[in-house]
Amino acid sequence: NYLSNRYGSYTYATPTTFAQDYSGNTGGAKDWTGYSQTFGNPLVDYTLKDIGVYLQDQWQVSDRLTLTLGARYERTFMPPPPTANPLFPLTGAPLHTGTVNLMPRIGLAYSPSASGDGLLSKILGGPGKTSIRASFGMFYTAIEALTIGVMSANAPYGTTYTSPAPPLFATPFVTAATGDSLGQVFPVTLAPLNSSAKHPDDNINWTQFEPITGLPNYLTTNRIPYTEEYMLLLERGLGANTVVSLNYVGTQAHRLLVIEEANPGNPSLCLFLSNAANLAPGQTPCGPFGEDSTYKTSTGKVVQGTREPLGPEFGSNANQATIGNSNYNALQFTLRHTSKRLNVLAGYTFSKSQDQSSNLGEAVNPIDPSLSKALSAFDVKHNFVVSYSYKIPLERVFGVSNAWTQGWELSGITRFSSGLPVTLINFGDNSLLGSEPNGINNFGVDEPDYSGGPLDLNPNPRNQKPYFNTAQFPENALGTPGTSKRRFFYGPGLDNYDMALLKNVRLTESRSLQFRVEAFNIFNHAQFFGPQSVDGNIDSSTFGDVVSAQPPRLVQLAAKFNF
Repeated sequence: NYLSNRYGSYTYATPTTFAQDYSGNTGGAKDWTGYSQTFGNPLVDYTLKDIGVYLQDQWQVSDRLTLTLGARYERTFMPPPPTANPLFPLTGAPLHTGTVNLMPRIGLAYSPSASGDGLLSKILGGPGKTSIRASFGMFYTAIEALTIGVMSANAPYGTTYTSPAPPLFATPFVTAATGDSLGQVFPVTLAPLNSSAKHPDDNINWTQFEPITGLPNYLTTNRIPYTEEYMLLLERGLGANTVVSLNYVGTQAHRLLVIEEANPGNPSLCLFLSNAANLAPGQTPCGPFGEDSTYKTSTGKVVQGTREPLGPEFGSNANQATIGNSNYNALQFTLRHTSKRLNVLAGYTFSKSQDQSSNLGEAVNPIDPSLSKALSAFDVKHNFVVSYSYKIPLERVFGVSNAWTQGWELSGITRFSSGLPVTLINFGDNSLLGSEPNGINNFGVDEPDYSGGPLDLNPNPRNQKPYFNTAQFPENALGTPGTSKRRFFYGPGLDNYDMALLKNVRLTESRSLQFRVEAFNIFNHAQFFGPQSVDGNIDSSTFGDVVSAQPPRLVQLAAKFNF
C-alpha cells in the first residue's frame, strides 16, 4: 500500500549537504538521488499456484549401507504483474503460463567397519562408531512477494512518479543539473489497458510522460530460481558421551532475481560528447547524470541522450531479471559431549559465500552482470560457537546435600567470529551508465577504484582511527564502473560471552521453580560487529570509520515456573 507516499519523499546520497542546497541551488546534483510520489496504489492480492508431487524410496543395500532416492515434480503458475499493461512492450508480454520443475534427491548413509588392531580400526573405532553420510538435491522456489512492492510503475502505466534525475528540493519536478521542468505530474491520468499503436487513445497527451522512467519491469523471460545443494558428513563417536563430526556443505543457486538497468547510458557516447571539440558552441558536455540530456554535435547532429536500447523516450527503468547466481561452500566441525553434569556443544565453520546481489536493493552491472560478483553481505568467514551447561556440585564442596546446595547450574554461549564484509558504496555516476539509486535499488553499480595497496585494517577500533586505508579508494575513472568489488574485505569481528546462573527448586513431583541471573556480553566488551558497522560510502565524511557497535552488557533477572 503506497498511501504513505502520497505527499512525496526525497532520498539523499549525502545528507550533510541538505542545509546548503535547501534553497534550491542548481548545484549538488550528485548529492540528491531522487524524489518519488504516488497518489496511492490499492492493495493487491498476489496468489501463486503451485502443484507438486513427491516420490521417495529407501533401499537397504546392506546392513551397513542405505540409499534414499527421491524426486519432486512441480508445476508453478506465474501470475502477471499487477500493473502490467498487456500491450505495453516493457511490461506487456504475457508471462509464462507455468514452469515444470523436476527435482532429483539422493542420499546415502554408510557405517564402515574394520576389526583388529590396525590403524584403520583405530580410526573408525569399531562397528557402529563411524558414520558417513552424503546427499544431493535440487530445490526450486517461488518468486518472492517483494516483487509486488516494486511493481508500482510510473504514469501512464501506474500511479507512482520517480524523478529521472536529481531534482531541486523546492521544486521536485525540476531537474537540478539543467533546470528543465518535467511539468505537473499529478493528478495522474492512467492509460486504458486497450491502448496500443493500432488503438491509440487521442484523449491523452502521451508526450507529457516522456521520458518514461522509474518503471519496474518483471521480464517475461524470467524463470523459477533453484539451488543445487550437496554435503558430505563424517561422524565419529568417541567413548559413550562424545560425538565429533566433520561436514562439507555446498550450495549453488541459479536464476536469482536481481535488479538490472533496462536502459543504461552508453559510456563511449557520453565520453565522445564530453569533449568540447565534438560539441556545438555553448553546449554543456556530457558527464555524470547526463544520460537524459540533449546534445548538439559540432556537425549539427542532435543527440537526445545516451540511453539505449530503449532510446530517449525512456529514462532509467529497472528490469527484475532472474539472471543472478550465488555459491556457498563451508567446512564445518562439531563436537557434542553429554554427561551427567556437563553438556557441551561446540562448532566451527570456515565458509565463503558469493553472489552478484545480496538483495533487491543492489543493482547489477547492466553491461556485464558478472562484474557485480562479490562477497555476500551476510558472509562470515570464521565462526566458532560453544554452548555449555554445568550442574555445579556444591553438595560436594560443602559436604552437605540439601535444598540450598542442590539445583545450581551454570550455562552460557561464547562466540568468536570474523566480521561481516564492508559494503563499498558510491552514489556517483562516473560509470555514465545512469543506474543510480531510484527508490527500488538502494545502491547503484558504481564503485570506487581500488589502488591495490595495503588496506591497513585497524585491529582495535577503540583508538578512533579509520578502520581501513581510505586513500586506496579514489573516485572511479570516468566511463568505468570502478575497479573495486562491492565487498572484498571484512569488518571487525565478534568476541562475546553470554552467561547465566540458575537455581532450580523442586516444589512437588511435577512442579518446580527456576530462578535465573542472565548476563549478555558479560565482560562489557565493545563489539563493532555488524553489516553496517563500518561506513563504506566514499561520499560520506565518516568514510572508513567504525560508526556503530553492538549493545553493551545487559543483566536481567528471571523466574520460570514448570508444571
